[in-house]
Amino acid sequence: MTTPTPQDRTRRHLTVRGAVQGVGFRPFVYTLAEEYGLTGWVTNDADGVRTEVEGPAAAVDAFTDAIGTRAPPLAVVESVEPRPVPALNDGSGFTIRPSASGTGRTLIPPDTATCDACLTELADPADRRHRHPFITCTHCGPRFTVVTGLPYDRPRTTMAGFPMCPGCAREYADPADRRFHAQPIACPACGPRLTLCRQDGSEALHDGDALTAARRLLAEGAVLAVKGIGGYHLACDAGDPAAVRTLRKRKNRGGKPFAVLADSLETAHRLAHVDDAERALLTGPRKPVVLLRRRTPSAGVAPGVAPGSPDLGVMLPYTPLHRLLLGLPGDPPGPPVLVMTSGNRSGEPIVTDDAEALTRLDGLADAWLRHDRPIHVPCDDSVVRICAGAELPVRRSRGYAPLPLALPLPVVPALAVGGDLKNTFCAADDRYAWLSAHVGDMDDLATLTAFAKATDHLTGLTTVTPRLLVADRHPGYRSTQWARRTAEARGLPLRQVQHHHAHVASTMAEHGLDGTAPVIGIAFDGTGYGDDGAVWGGEALIADYDGFQRFAHLRYVPLPGGDAAVRNPYRMALSHLRAAGVPWADGLPCAAIASPGERKLLERQLERGLNCVPTSSMGRLFDAVSSLAGVCHRVEYEAEAAMRLENAALDDGAPGSGDDGRERAYGFILGAEPGGPELPLTADPAPVLAAAAEDVLGGVPAPAVARRFHRAVTGLVRDVCAAARRRTGIATVALTGGVFCNALLTEGCSAGLEEDGFTVLRHRKVPPNDGGLALGQLMVAARTKE
Repeated sequence: MTTPTPQDRTRRHLTVRGAVQGVGFRPFVYTLAEEYGLTGWVTNDADGVRTEVEGPAAAVDAFTDAIGTRAPPLAVVESVEPRPVPALNDGSGFTIRPSASGTGRTLIPPDTATCDACLTELADPADRRHRHPFITCTHCGPRFTVVTGLPYDRPRTTMAGFPMCPGCAREYADPADRRFHAQPIACPACGPRLTLCRQDGSEALHDGDALTAARRLLAEGAVLAVKGIGGYHLACDAGDPAAVRTLRKRKNRGGKPFAVLADSLETAHRLAHVDDAERALLTGPRKPVVLLRRRTPSAGVAPGVAPGSPDLGVMLPYTPLHRLLLGLPGDPPGPPVLVMTSGNRSGEPIVTDDAEALTRLDGLADAWLRHDRPIHVPCDDSVVRICAGAELPVRRSRGYAPLPLALPLPVVPALAVGGDLKNTFCAADDRYAWLSAHVGDMDDLATLTAFAKATDHLTGLTTVTPRLLVADRHPGYRSTQWARRTAEARGLPLRQVQHHHAHVASTMAEHGLDGTAPVIGIAFDGTGYGDDGAVWGGEALIADYDGFQRFAHLRYVPLPGGDAAVRNPYRMALSHLRAAGVPWADGLPCAAIASPGERKLLERQLERGLNCVPTSSMGRLFDAVSSLAGVCHRVEYEAEAAMRLENAALDDGAPGSGDDGRERAYGFILGAEPGGPELPLTADPAPVLAAAAEDVLGGVPAPAVARRFHRAVTGLVRDVCAAARRRTGIATVALTGGVFCNALLTEGCSAGLEEDGFTVLRHRKVPPNDGGLALGQLMVAARTKE
């Protein structure tokens, strides 16, 4: 080769933006520069990663191309901005400079499941990190939950209190090592420590002894509080009926299904049916809870884990501590499947603080397995399912937050606070939005406190200084009240967005629509504050970001007693039957469950309209049919009746599930109200209720009634969209709202609409429920006119 002359050399400065800190990007750049024989430097700053390289022009060009295409597995490179700078001809090699301070924005990656290389070391007796519960490298481990500030360096994480031992320091400084500049690096000599303790302090064990005792306690049927990456879990042996009953009773869980942690993919296959897409989710770097169709019976899982549900939420170990709890090869036999549920009391946020864990989980746990690495921000497990071959998020949290979503239009710096159920909030600026981890239901002081702390953390990491707050129009939402107080305190404007408009806008934003063309938005959920003061929830909107027209909705029926009707679906069933003109026959399960006295009071209440807000909610109609069919009369958790109705419809092996159950469908009446305006159209469920009641009285089993009802709703969606297209010419439909967490309904509507020639938009990045609401609020209220 000919030695290049100084004239052949070039120097280039590159700014790399994206999720490029905490993912081994600087070591990657170092190695890449060495590969191409370049000199220069690389550093983190508040704007991302900056590097300068110098060498032959061809090598610099190749380096520039490779920096984006060959990035580390956890990196998300959004842009590479090169600019020429004068060559120095210093030949001083390539160095990693200390991180620089300053203003700007970079993206912190989410917490990531333990990589295969670390798992191999964990199980290797010859490795110095054998059985180390905090093994990590640049490709895996905690990120979002340990970062306290930017630029991302060890002093700005919760690992700042753990000085590196000489062995870790050597690895950290060695460009050839997988832990080169891995900020959470640790080993048994210098890293966090495990402690197993009881509330009364009668037992305190550390490290390997703590793990051994924890495994023994789980095998003996104890409930264990286990500190993970983003908070505490409550764990027990999923195969032990008594342990599961104990945990369910202590947590006041009712019949709500638990998620389980399986020791291997093979065990997951024994528990449930796993297709290729589900396998990819289970084994990928995020390792969420995946809702799988369980096998009957599910070997190794007690019936009380997910009573009455055909689905089982399954995840695989995503931390080394989880792997050790389930056992390594050669360990004594232990439970191969653990219940893993959020470490909290019902309605409270997940516990992250060790002292709080001892008090808030007192009475729930028999022992606490904790460690001394602080958790800076809580992050619960994500929940997803595969629907029609694509990922459908149910809860977007660990493994996903805080990765940004690209926006189709720029927005002013803003904070959208979401809703009151399944709350997530959203910080955004320009063309990027950052959805928070799952906060939960905003119904107690502890959740509100966690919400306020999380907003400060996320806006600090993203350097978004809100100039606008956005909230729901519901005056009673605690999130809206918080936004109003905060806006007044900070002198900021507050804009409020109609609930279902925000749902539709969320779907549009997720799919990159710029709003120049409206969509037909089908927004089905349980409760949303309507512009007329009624409770909406069965809506068809012609919508863009600027506004919406209510094209159609379910006919209003009274919601007797408000929350009392939500908690007791039989009340909703009786209200719907009365509105449909169907007598409350004693043979109907929803009538039989109510005493004669209660029925008389309810009838008087409905006649007089006492405490009976009108509702168009599709979620409440699902509740009503669930009770009418005898599936669920009282609920212990949100959407239980609707979920159990979907489960009944999936019960192919139930008596009476033959052709009669598959061929027949109920039907709505769609049209304008007599003497009223042309729009909105009203979808009258009276024929559905009448036919379902006739079937129930005629002995048709619940699974057949459930299937016929699902097909009726699918048919209604197709009819409404066809009518909207005839009137407007719009051929794009957005399916959104919590009801579309129902995979059976979503698949049926999607297939039918596509068959009718529509383009169907459904959620794949954010949940269709209120967990995705903040994104839509943001796009309606904060976008910049171009």
